[in-house]
Amino acid sequence: MAASRILRQSVTNNIFIPQSNNQPETSERSSNEAYFSFEEHFIAEETFKCGGIPPPDNLNLDDLLNTQNSIADIYVFGFQEIVPLRAGNILVPENSNISMKWNSLIKAALNKRKVTEDRLQQKAEVGETQRIYPLKTHSSINSSAPDFECIISKQMVGIYITVWVRTELHGYISHPSVSCVGCGILGRLGNKGSVSIRFCLHETSFCFVCCHLASGGKEGDERQRNADAAHILARTLFPAEPQQHLPMKILDHDRVIWLGDLNYRIYLPEATTRYLVKNKEWGILLESDQLKAELTKGHVFAGWHEKEIEFAPTYKYDQDSDDYYGSNHKIKAKRMRAPAWCDRIIWFGKGLKQTHYNRVESRLSDHRPVRAIFIAYVEVSGPSKGSVLSNKIVDSSNHFTSRSND
Repeated sequence: MAASRILRQSVTNNIFIPQSNNQPETSERSSNEAYFSFEEHFIAEETFKCGGIPPPDNLNLDDLLNTQNSIADIYVFGFQEIVPLRAGNILVPENSNISMKWNSLIKAALNKRKVTEDRLQQKAEVGETQRIYPLKTHSSINSSAPDFECIISKQMVGIYITVWVRTELHGYISHPSVSCVGCGILGRLGNKGSVSIRFCLHETSFCFVCCHLASGGKEGDERQRNADAAHILARTLFPAEPQQHLPMKILDHDRVIWLGDLNYRIYLPEATTRYLVKNKEWGILLESDQLKAELTKGHVFAGWHEKEIEFAPTYKYDQDSDDYYGSNHKIKAKRMRAPAWCDRIIWFGKGLKQTHYNRVESRLSDHRPVRAIFIAYVEVSGPSKGSVLSNKIVDSSNHFTSRSND
């Protein structure tokens, strides 16, 4: 009963949804329209496992955001273990100081980017699709107006997800909502589980699931991860809204992206895994990747997709080091941890095209963040503002893992 009360509180309390004065009503945008058009939007997703380590005040997020090389319309940041998973933190679903600090750093990083007209000309020369909602340039920017605004964020213990949207699109976002599922202690507490966010952009519904699944490198531990994923799919339920036919389950949405520390390991002896990692034999290692094997067998995530992995395993590193945990014989390892691709971004359904999938070289924790960029096709009612619009939606799932937990 105590666990249930805590879970209910974590779902209903302290959802941050900024108010927008210029947000049009859905009925005003879609009523009496004779046809629909489509826009493309770029979404950047980052997943980061922080290992209970708070971000320093001078943390540089430029590599994570990569705004100098890619410009997205929507940024989705998924974090795990933003607080240490101690008993006291598990019983308190939110720590506003840590989540607000992450949001403050993200806000500063996103809104310091200024697009020059020279850069726009360069992008036009290489054939980037013209945007219906133009990017701001130095000559057009009002210094008091931010480029990006947070539309919704939510924390459950160590899991935290926050969504940032370009200001020009903010008025076309509607029905933001969250749903939390605890899969940890007693099968209910939030040390493991998910926080999911739902919203609509124009007439298209999006769902982003940020998760931290069961840990463990022993044979059979993958079954608990499969069970956690199944519980999240079954128990995630978004609130109904009067006179609105909105999707309530994850797979009911038009565009679905799942990111986080899925914690799947590699089905190989540790010595073999380390040898193959040292020689960058990613293809051979991926043949024994647990997530791919379980998906192929139909045990989990049936019908989901993942872009080919072409980067080194993201887990587990010595603190503030580029050495995998246990590979430096000068540092005594408490327990051996073979390298693995624990941090993943996968997607479901139609209307999404993944263009990038890579890791980020941050040493904040013993995991490396993972970044993905998607083109999402969005249905728009009424006259189109032009031909097909290209807007980037960046799914940013950043994972940081604690030194004492997987």
